[in-house]
Order: sequence, then C-alpha cells, then structure tokens
Amino acid sequence: MMIEFTKFPKIPRLNRDMIITEKIDGTNASVTNMVLSNPSDNMRADFAEKGWGIFDFEYNSIAVVPASRNRYITLKKDNYGFAKWVHEHAEELLSLGIGQNFGEWWGKGIQRGYDQMKKHFSLFNVTRWEEEAPLCCDVVPVLYEGPFETYVIEQLVDNLWEYGSKAAPGFMDPEGVVVFHKAANRMFKVTCKNDEMPKGQMTG
Repeated sequence: MMIEFTKFPKIPRLNRDMIITEKIDGTNASVTNMVLSNPSDNMRADFAEKGWGIFDFEYNSIAVVPASRNRYITLKKDNYGFAKWVHEHAEELLSLGIGQNFGEWWGKGIQRGYDQMKKHFSLFNVTRWEEEAPLCCDVVPVLYEGPFETYVIEQLVDNLWEYGSKAAPGFMDPEGVVVFHKAANRMFKVTCKNDEMPKGQMTG
C-alpha cells in the first residue's frame, strides 16, 4: 500500500511588504456575481423570490447574490438588511466583476454602530478597489503600506486608540487593525482591547 506523499509547503519570507487597514466591527458580508447559462423560468422565479437580481447579456446572464460569513442570504432570511441593500444596488454591484467580493457590513444597528445614521458596505480588497469601487460601496481605510515592522502595527493600534476610527471619524471606540502580509497572502488581526485574550473570553 502506497502512502500518499505530502509535499512540505514553501515558507514565505517574513521581511516583505504588508498592508494595514482598519478592522471594522460589523458583520462579514460578500457579493457574488455568478455567470448563469440560459437560466430557466423556474430559476428566474426562484431568484426573484430570494431577491437575487439576474441581468441578461448577449452570451450569458449574471446573478448578483448576497451572503453572510457562512451562507447565501435572501430577503426573507436576511442579515442586518444586507440582502435588501444588495437587491436595491444590484445593477451597480455588477461592476465588481465576476466572483466573490468580501467586505464588512457595518454601521447603524450592527455591533458597536460607530454612531452612524446608516449602514455601509466596505470592501476588503484595497489593492483592487481603493480608487474605483462602485459608488454604493466604501473601502476599508488603509493605514499603512510598506515593509513588515511590528512597531508600525503597535503604533497604528495606539493611534486608533488615541484618535479614534478612520472609517468613522469621531468615533472613539475602534476595534483594531487587519495586517495583510503580501508574501504569506494571509491576514492577521490586532485589536485595540483584549488582543491577548481568545475571542470567547473577551468581555468588552
């Protein structure tokens, strides 16, 4: 019997560039623009009932589908109104392109609220969307881009703690930062409070 060989993964270099963005305390959300080939009348009716828009083009159709962290959501089984928002902005969200686009759905009535009068969808992929996001979307604030240095991370967390949120200026209880290490292609988070504690043990 042959044992399947497992190749040891390449180790990314630590001393490479990183991008630090503000971590916003909302709920994880995404918009998936999926290609449909000749959708049937039954599929169209099902999507319409869910609140998922279908747009027809010359060679195919594209559906605009909202999701929470763990599942696709609908108008009847929504997540803080995100499915309704996507339904209302579906045509504009086509410009995100084919695939899944992740972000944070935050603001009024969600988690700490940030003293907002409405909800926002802030895209995570700052490299792609910082300059050309759809008008209905925001982008998480970029706090730093450059060589990996732990003191930079610590300084930016301290700045958030002292001066407040960049996403919602004037709000003095920001959550923290997300560090995207380019070579590792991984994200890491650092919170302003209780960063040393497992999430389940946090009290504030």
